[in-house]
Amino acid sequence: MTVCWGVFLGVPGGVLGPPNPVPDPGPPTAGGGSGIGRAVCARLAEEGALVAVADQNEVGAAETVRGLPRGEPGQEHKAFGVDVSSAQSVGELMARIQAQFSAPPRVCVSCAGITMDEFLLKQTEAAFDKVLQVNLKGTFLVTQAVARGLVESGAPGGSIINMGSIVGKVGNLGQVSYAASKAGVEGLTKTAAKELARFGIRCNVVLPGFITTPMTDKVPPKVLQKFAGMVPLGRLGDPKEVADVCAFLASEESRYITGASVEVTGGLFL
Repeated sequence: MTVCWGVFLGVPGGVLGPPNPVPDPGPPTAGGGSGIGRAVCARLAEEGALVAVADQNEVGAAETVRGLPRGEPGQEHKAFGVDVSSAQSVGELMARIQAQFSAPPRVCVSCAGITMDEFLLKQTEAAFDKVLQVNLKGTFLVTQAVARGLVESGAPGGSIINMGSIVGKVGNLGQVSYAASKAGVEGLTKTAAKELARFGIRCNVVLPGFITTPMTDKVPPKVLQKFAGMVPLGRLGDPKEVADVCAFLASEESRYITGASVEVTGGLFL
């Protein structure tokens, strides 16, 4: 059974953040109910996975479930609500998932993310804290909860895939909190990979670049063309291309890969 975790929150300032920054690679929000998270759920369901879609926007999660291929009778995909920044909420969700499916998730794709963009000199403490609570603390709580469930169940193996960003590697104007949070996700995932390897649990992080999402629909075509011009492959990525990488990392074909950071950027920032 696979769980796609996420959170869908409003983003102050829209996709471009503060005035005239370098645009944010990747979606400003991502969860099981939309964008990359929805594409990941669909891709894994196509591979035969039984999917639990978790999102703060439970309506969006339910919409994702309705679009997934139907499972075997009695083996249906399920939508759940969750606040990944709350240990209590994540713990309750894990209990509900195990009650529903009689097992912990064997694959976890954690896509929770928000931006509250501002330049360093103007960034508020409250906004900085909120971004780290969702993006970094949320990833920590989800990773910990899934790993505990797998270890306590004695189930062999497992794959945890966390969604980072190329911004966490190279930085980005106007995104001090987002860049810090995604850099933290990468370090957390690599540490988890070292600690959990003895249980056969693999942990990897995916770093998207410029990806087309519902939020980019609001960006003028000329601006999108400028974004594409920054990418060596000459175009923005599709959520399905990120989902394909997640499907590989979830599969036995990647059984000797752990602690890896996989860039899905079209060559951006080479």
